Amino acid sequence: MDIFGVPIQAMMGQLMLGIVNGSFYAVLSLGLAIIFGVLKIVNFAHGAFFMLGAFVAFLSGRYLGLDYWAALFLAPLIVACIGMAFEYLFLRRLYGLDPIYGLLLTFSLVLVLEGGFRVAFGSSGQPYPTPEALRGTINLGFMILPIYRAFVVVAAVTMCLATWYMIERTRLGSSLRAATERPDLTQAFGINVPLLVTLTYGGGVGLAAFAGVLAAPIFHVNPSMGSNLVIIIFAVVVIGGLGSIVGAIVTGLALGIVEGFTRVFYSEFSSTVVFLVMVAVLLLRPAGLFGRTEG
Repeated sequence: MDIFGVPIQAMMGQLMLGIVNGSFYAVLSLGLAIIFGVLKIVNFAHGAFFMLGAFVAFLSGRYLGLDYWAALFLAPLIVACIGMAFEYLFLRRLYGLDPIYGLLLTFSLVLVLEGGFRVAFGSSGQPYPTPEALRGTINLGFMILPIYRAFVVVAAVTMCLATWYMIERTRLGSSLRAATERPDLTQAFGINVPLLVTLTYGGGVGLAAFAGVLAAPIFHVNPSMGSNLVIIIFAVVVIGGLGSIVGAIVTGLALGIVEGFTRVFYSEFSSTVVFLVMVAVLLLRPAGLFGRTEG
């Protein structure tokens, strides 16, 4: 069966690929949106932390014998601790200054991390095995569904929803939103705002590391794997609205699907469609689809 001259199997396969990519976009842009919403820092190192999560999973398996499931739990925690140390030692000194200083500092971290891993492991990439329980495919009749890719979508969406619930429906999330709007008043109520900011940065980069572990069996683990995604992630955050949690999740998934369908009908256009959508959104709604326009 064909749709607009394209076999249904090919269309559904690209749709599944788009949903998988959109899942990565959603988790990564969610972490980036959280960091910007609280710290007002454009975290250019987000892709580097994505790469770092994949490498922590790879190295823990090679040298410590940890399996995929242990790495999926431990790698985000380890990377979150590294991120919190970075925020405490360096980023904290830049609050209140022009945002360009934070951008330059995080970009410097990208160069250091990528350069160090490139020297240690080369640039060709390292394979990471798919966990045995998630190998194989399921024949749905109209397409062949890889089990691991289906797991990636479920895990990413679950993590996004859990993060949204924590921020929007818990006391910790209320304190976080209060610290974003009125840090001075929040501090007066006895909440340790600097600690909350540090934990927020750690949580944001931990989400990036979680996505990195999910991506490790699909892509080769290599130093530039984050750089290939970070520009698209910034576009996703801008389209959804800077600092918008719902915007990051919805826009990430939607743009992955749009990118997948574009690859079906005109593959050469798929790498630029996200940026054309960004231009259109900025012209029509500069605050983003889910962003709030300042009065």
